[in-house]
Amino acid sequence: MAYGKSQRLRMKRRRNGQTDYRRRMKLLRGGAPRAVVRVSNTQVTCQLVEFGTDGDRILSSVTGKTLVDLYSWPTDKSRKTVPACYLAGYAMAKAATSSGYDEAVLDIGLAASSPGSRVFSALKGMVDAGLSIPHGDSVLPDDERISGMHIDDSTASAVEATKKAIEGAYK
Repeated sequence: MAYGKSQRLRMKRRRNGQTDYRRRMKLLRGGAPRAVVRVSNTQVTCQLVEFGTDGDRILSSVTGKTLVDLYSWPTDKSRKTVPACYLAGYAMAKAATSSGYDEAVLDIGLAASSPGSRVFSALKGMVDAGLSIPHGDSVLPDDERISGMHIDDSTASAVEATKKAIEGAYK
């Protein structure tokens, strides 16, 4: 913290651990929209965001609640599991490609980038839906985890039903 009068205070979002401005500037310099993935305590949020001088513009957005309301994801299932993150990324990318966007750069914020994590399952959903995002295949989770077989059979059938509902909405 800055105590003396010659010390300069860091920006508030940096002090609170909410924004890494150096990483944000690297993402913005590319000029492509950002595919933002955030996992909260209750649900996942996937957004396609474009930088503007007056602030960021959200081009497309899907949350865990959207999966329940629009795409028949069961209410008793978690909205932040690996399959839910995959479906949220899939739905967001379908909406983005139908709006004319075909490429993006992944923005995971301050989340840890462990291979096979929920943010990378959302990335796999975006790539499977046709959005071009630079990535390595080693970070993506296996198909067993994405389909929900590691949880139970009812989750696997819910993933298939929700994926068909998403495809039906964007044909």
